Amino acid sequence: MENKKAVKTEELTFEEALAQLEKIVRTLEEGNVPLDKSLALFEEGTRLVRFCNDKIDSAEQKVKI
Repeated sequence: MENKKAVKTEELTFEEALAQLEKIVRTLEEGNVPLDKSLALFEEGTRLVRFCNDKIDSAEQKVKI
């Protein structure tokens, strides 16, 4: 990710969060990221995964009702 502040997940749609997560994965897979930035990206990715999982769980609950 660029030198932008992390966007609050509450402001994201599922699709936007997933796109950010995919970008983080691509960046980390390139392997040319310094350790500190890799850790920050990993933490952001983990946060986005949790957000996406929560959105999916919420959607599943709505469908079950």
